[in-house]
Amino acid sequence: MEKYLTIEHIQQLIAKLTTLGAEFGVKLVTAIAIFIIGRWVAIGLKNLIDTAMRKAKVDETLISFTVHLSYIAMIAFVVIAALGQLGIQTTSFIAVLGAAGLAVGLALQGSLSNFAAGVLMLIFRPFKVGDYVEGAGVAGSVKEIQIFTTILTTPDNKTIIVPNAKITGDNITNYATQGTRRIDMAFAIAYNEDIDKAKRTLLDLIKSDNRLLENPAPQIAVGEAGNGRVNILCRPWVKADDYWDAYFDMMETVKKRFDAENIKPPVPRQDIHLFQQNKP
Repeated sequence: MEKYLTIEHIQQLIAKLTTLGAEFGVKLVTAIAIFIIGRWVAIGLKNLIDTAMRKAKVDETLISFTVHLSYIAMIAFVVIAALGQLGIQTTSFIAVLGAAGLAVGLALQGSLSNFAAGVLMLIFRPFKVGDYVEGAGVAGSVKEIQIFTTILTTPDNKTIIVPNAKITGDNITNYATQGTRRIDMAFAIAYNEDIDKAKRTLLDLIKSDNRLLENPAPQIAVGEAGNGRVNILCRPWVKADDYWDAYFDMMETVKKRFDAENIKPPVPRQDIHLFQQNKP
């Protein structure tokens, strides 16, 4: 038996479409409202995080990264909530994102370890830009601290880029935190030379150099005696920025002053024993 489309059927279809349209319209308006309000809240929280971190005097690099990462995470949550309001199943979507994040994390585990190390360095600040540090088998002045790497410049103007994980995974020696450094030098004189005269000469040279500090007091002492030589230790203190200039000048000045004072260096000596062998 054939069925004909009657006016009653059309009216029922229109009524259903109207009902579905009204329901979907409400969901659509709600989803849009969730997105707009959520985005507004995300911007507010982003600004709040930025203000709080700046008041805490956190490094600018970490502030920028944290603020943007937080904002992206909040926007992602808002979008998922809006899609859920429209009736879209977000469970599988979240699972796919989780699996993709796990795969990316495994592929970039080295970079992630450098990132984590960079965040810790920016938070705990074992050193700052301008400090002369030694770590991960290299040494130099810190030029820039980035999220993944730290850039050092050596005294001979080389640039060294070190992964952050290597720096935090090794001992870090910071030569700038205390403000002063001790110059450790040893000067060898001949065994029969006047030790007191050599020590007075070194003390006079220290007093004549304004870069060498009176406090802490310098140390001048005999470090070793024997084998035809006496090693006199000379350990003055300087400001960290003056270390190398004072070191090189002191080495040159001591050599010239010892020559002027006729304080002789040790002469290498080697004993040779001759044995006469009688031929049969």
